[in-house]
Amino acid sequence: MPVLALILALVLAPLSARAETADVLIEEQVRQSWGNELPAEALIRIRFSGNAAAEAEMISAFWMDRDSGRFLANAVTETGVTHRLEGMALPVLAVPVPARRLMPGAIIGTDDIAITELPLRRIGAFTITEPGLLEGMQVRRMLAQGRPVMTQSVMQPLVIDRGDKVNILYDDGRLVLTAPGRALDSAHRGAELRIVNLVSNAPLEAIARGPGLVEVIR
Repeated sequence: MPVLALILALVLAPLSARAETADVLIEEQVRQSWGNELPAEALIRIRFSGNAAAEAEMISAFWMDRDSGRFLANAVTETGVTHRLEGMALPVLAVPVPARRLMPGAIIGTDDIAITELPLRRIGAFTITEPGLLEGMQVRRMLAQGRPVMTQSVMQPLVIDRGDKVNILYDDGRLVLTAPGRALDSAHRGAELRIVNLVSNAPLEAIARGPGLVEVIR
């Protein structure tokens, strides 16, 4: 950041005004600096360089480099003494990660998930951030222990594999028919797949309803 811009930042009018611990006031400024780009559930981990004022009445100036997390601030105590504070403020999110290495095909259970804090800059748009969105999913690509999981690395569990024998269901509300078939695709519950009717040898399109069960849709 240019020196002139930094000097101007440090002589700004007061930004906050009440007695609080320095880390609380710094966190407020960090959140204001990030604005709407900071998720509401994000935590701010603050580390001061040197001693910080135990309490401050207000932060009279604040500057932060969001890329590195480095900040500078002027903290004013109740007696009017100004302390220069500097350090690192790192926004983090608590996200689910594999508790061990998981291979393709594995179904992710509760014991396979650990929660860890990761810097916000390491969390992309496709990172899974909720344990409920990971539990019960099937691994598509090998997942490394402790690494964030991308949405494209997991999928709904397959209930039918290509080549499986299936029971074909046809139900138009008036007539229910069943027939043996074979799956030409793999599919998870609710997904479309191609099948072949083993009685007529006719190809059909169906929806996977469960293990070994498909319903003809056209």
